[in-house]
This record gives sequence, structure tokens and C-alpha cells, in this order.
Amino acid sequence: MTHHTVHAYAAPAPKAPLERTTITRRELGAHDILIAIKYAGICHSDLHTVRGEWGHETFPIVPGHEIAGVVAEVGPGVTRYAPGDRVGVGCFVDSCRECENCLAGLQQYCTGELGSVGTYAATGRDGEFTHGGYSTHLVVDENYALSIPESIPLDAAAPLLCAGITLYSPLARWQAGPGKKVAVVGLGGLGHMGVKLAHAMGAEVTVLSQSLRKKDDGLRLGADHYHATSDPATFEALAGTFDLILNTVSADVDLDAYIGLLKTGGTLVQLGAPENKLPISPFALVQGSKSFSGSMIGGLPETQEMLDFCAEHGIASEIELIRADQINEAYERVLTGDVRYRFVIDAATI
Repeated sequence: MTHHTVHAYAAPAPKAPLERTTITRRELGAHDILIAIKYAGICHSDLHTVRGEWGHETFPIVPGHEIAGVVAEVGPGVTRYAPGDRVGVGCFVDSCRECENCLAGLQQYCTGELGSVGTYAATGRDGEFTHGGYSTHLVVDENYALSIPESIPLDAAAPLLCAGITLYSPLARWQAGPGKKVAVVGLGGLGHMGVKLAHAMGAEVTVLSQSLRKKDDGLRLGADHYHATSDPATFEALAGTFDLILNTVSADVDLDAYIGLLKTGGTLVQLGAPENKLPISPFALVQGSKSFSGSMIGGLPETQEMLDFCAEHGIASEIELIRADQINEAYERVLTGDVRYRFVIDAATI
């Protein structure tokens, strides 16, 4: 395939329904691979972007940064992959490759001129606007693709490229494991991966959710305990309990209350991105030497590490597979929390 025009689903304007269209992918450079996309996950970030909530002004936008597929063609200088290989692409497709963070394998925090180049709604180093995974094909530099192990189904692997690494990275950084008590706030697309991963790492896992509606799911996925945050007694009973709390929700919450659940020296990590600023009392932190931190996906080496860990432990995302013509319906369901736990688009239907 010498390509260029491929089918895709795009948002033509902020808040407009996504519609089927065609886009142009670049010719293969020496180190590029052409990926025949098989599946693309729907992340809440996609909704924020196409609804114009994160300030993007260039439309149309083809979302999608949870991409799983098969290599269809390779450039003449490619050494990492061959046609037929199973590969994934996550939240970025390039970076400067020269800054301290890139050299340390932390490409998501690239400090180069363009920073980390997003898989969609970004400007690449070639000056072209990037389009994501709601399409049939993607061209990407071989160094920014990940190898998906054979034991992980491609459809359930797609969300690992965002939701999976978003939770794996802080769990690894703060050394979740035997003897550690980890709480996951929210049991959604991110939270359910946090439960699975923390359990596989050997930590004692608690889900803190607004209600007990998903308690059976939480326990099935690996949680040892499940508590409703709408009950004030929860915060009294669990005060000073956790080594690590991962907040996956993008809504306004009382962070001081959650910090009160940490042990001395414990850490609350913010993963969700609410619209409003997050107020924290300094006394909530200094009384107990507690920390409030943030984390954003992972670099290429850590993302590959995550995929290999998932393969070793039989972990994949819980998904609902949809046709491309169901994307707009799926978006409405995401807004109401009506998905367990990640929508994945069958790219064969685009």
C-alpha cells in the first residue's frame, strides 16, 4: 500500500457529532511503519478534546490514542518491526529525542521545542496536524510503537496504551507490592486497571467509589475492600490507612479528606484532570509528612514494561466492543458513566 487517503471518524467542529470522512497519512519515511489499525479505545480525553474543553482550535479532529493493530508495511530503514507484527500506539507519536527526559525514557515529559507530540490534535515535527486512531491506518516512527504480546487480545490491549500505563506508572514508581495498602478512587476506565494492576503487584487493594453499585465488579477485578465515599463514616473508619492513593476521577473532590486517609509518609497521586483548580490545605500535608503528586502516562520503555507485565499476569482491559457508527452513542454513555469499562472501536467498521 503506497496509500495516502484512509477512512476515519472525525469531529468536524467543537461539540459536533463525529462523522465518517477521509484523511491523508504521510508517505513512509525510512524509519516509519504503516499500521493497519484493528482496534481503537475511547478515552475520556477524546471527549474533552472534541468538545473543545481543552482549548483545541484546529478542526476536524480524528481522536484516538489507544491503538492496537498490525504492521502492514515498513520503511527501508526499519529494524524493530516487520509486516504482521502486533503493535500499539499510545498518547504520543514523537518527541525531540534529545532532551534530558527523552534520553531517560520519559518521552511524555519532553522539554524540546514541540514537547511530546500528541497522537492527535497536535503539530508534528513535520508541521503537519496529527490525527489519531479512529481510522483504518496510521503511519508512525518505529521507535514510537510498542510491541503487543501475543497472549493479550488486540481489542482488550488497546486501552492498555493509555488507561493501563496511566495506572501502571505511579504504581511502579511508588512501589506498590506486598505489604503496601493501595486505594483506587473511582472504578471506571482508569480505576479498573488500577485495581487489576495493583492486585497483580501484590498490594492490598481498596476501591473508594461514590457508591457500592460496582462493588461486585471491584471485588471480582481484584480489590480486597470496597467503600462508598458518599458515606462520611468511610473517612472516619479508614483514616491513616493507605500508603498510596490513586485518584482517577476528573471531578472536584475534597482532597484534604483523602489525604487524611494516608499513613504517615503516604502519597496521594492525581491522575484525573478536572476543569477546576484543586485546593489543598498545607496542614493536610505537613501533619504526617504526606505528599500530593501527579502522574501522566509513561515513557516508551515503561509502557513496554507494562505490556509485558500484563501479558505475564493475564491482564487486559474490560471492554465493550462497538461499531464505528456507534461512536456518538458511546460518547453519550461515557458522559453518564454507562460503560464497563472501556469502549473499543472495531476499526474494520470504519
